[in-house]
Amino acid sequence: MQNFIKYKNIQIAYTDTGRGEVIVLLHGFLENLSMWEAILPELPEKKRFICVDLLGHGSSQRLGYIHTMEEMAQSINHLLNQLNIKQATFLGHSMGGYVALAFAELFPLRIKKMLLLNSTPLADSSERVVNRNRAIRLVKQNKNAFVRMAITNLFGKEGREQLQEHINTLVEQAQQMPVENIVVAIEGLKSRKNRTHILNNFTGEKIFLAGEEDEIVPLESLQQLAKATHTQLKTFKGGHMTHLEARAELLEFLRNSI
Repeated sequence: MQNFIKYKNIQIAYTDTGRGEVIVLLHGFLENLSMWEAILPELPEKKRFICVDLLGHGSSQRLGYIHTMEEMAQSINHLLNQLNIKQATFLGHSMGGYVALAFAELFPLRIKKMLLLNSTPLADSSERVVNRNRAIRLVKQNKNAFVRMAITNLFGKEGREQLQEHINTLVEQAQQMPVENIVVAIEGLKSRKNRTHILNNFTGEKIFLAGEEDEIVPLESLQQLAKATHTQLKTFKGGHMTHLEARAELLEFLRNSI
């Protein structure tokens, strides 16, 4: 069941299930907390899972003209305060991983362990920034076409062929987002800073969960980052949507690591 809290006069949606050690699950761009339904029922029962709709996604409202990773991290901190949670493990998918890293920078004592699923501490390259600006123009011209293209491109070749029903569902959900919400999210992604030093200095357990065919966060880049920041690296078949493309393998790993 979804719950809601107020944050700076807007509504933040979340779910709170189970009892025990707290795991905060953060979805990616164009997703919402329902993404975790693919794996949540089969994760350990003796845990407490907090799934959040990040700003402007799902049932959470938009806040201002840019959703920075820092602002999203502040909203998560506010939620944890409201729930009287002092510390948690974070599992963030893509943009959710960027938010987890921002949280680790702002509130280092509140994050116990960090699992970055198809995510990176790096900022956007200059080429990616150009692509983000192009994406903003496309969203304003034809939101539905942008959403379908963006989500389809998250999957590896095999995933596009075998998971078409999942792709269609994700597209339908994302197409419900107002244009403004998509734009402010892209602005936040575009402006995020490099947090490699935050990951390097983080003393808790830290793990990259990577797709071998991920074109958004290339495996080669994560291999270099893992070595440079002393971060564990676990690879899976497929692209940027490991929780769907390699669901069984990811579940097996998470059961033993959270």
